[in-house]
Amino acid sequence: MYWIPIWRWRIISREHQINTDIRSREVRLVGANGEQIGIKSTREALQMAADADLDLVNVAPTAKPPVCRIMDYGKFRYEQQKKEKEARKNQKIVDVKEVWFRANIEEHDYQVKYRNVVKFLKEGDKVKASVRFRGREITHAAIGKKILDRLSKEVEELCSIERHPKLEGRSMIMILAPKNNS
Repeated sequence: MYWIPIWRWRIISREHQINTDIRSREVRLVGANGEQIGIKSTREALQMAADADLDLVNVAPTAKPPVCRIMDYGKFRYEQQKKEKEARKNQKIVDVKEVWFRANIEEHDYQVKYRNVVKFLKEGDKVKASVRFRGREITHAAIGKKILDRLSKEVEELCSIERHPKLEGRSMIMILAPKNNS
């Protein structure tokens, strides 16, 4: 009979079947150094893993027969978690900032909102620029389009237009995405 240290088989894994959780009769076995050992019975594979003081991990359960590898599962999970943490650290989360304009906006108000759009784009965030129409202003949707076109022309060196101005309900919406400078 094979012997597996109790601390090895008590590891609970949702991603992989390990050691005694493997229920198939035979498995394609890969050694600890990556060498192909061949098709073995599950008991024989468990015994080989126990002799090497390592775990038997089912890495491809859908294959016929399932592929199992002899490895230190605790070390494998630790390295996997380290890689995931590093990937999260290097990832940039892009926010969508929204800037509202009005159809009858004054020049100074426009300049303030324009500077905010430029600031958001330089920080690497997307900008959702929209013109809200109130009451009968909706009949003059061309004015809103003119405002958004002016904005897109003024910031074209910083961004690309992800979505051109489009009327949705009582708002005309345009989405700007920052250009990648890398």
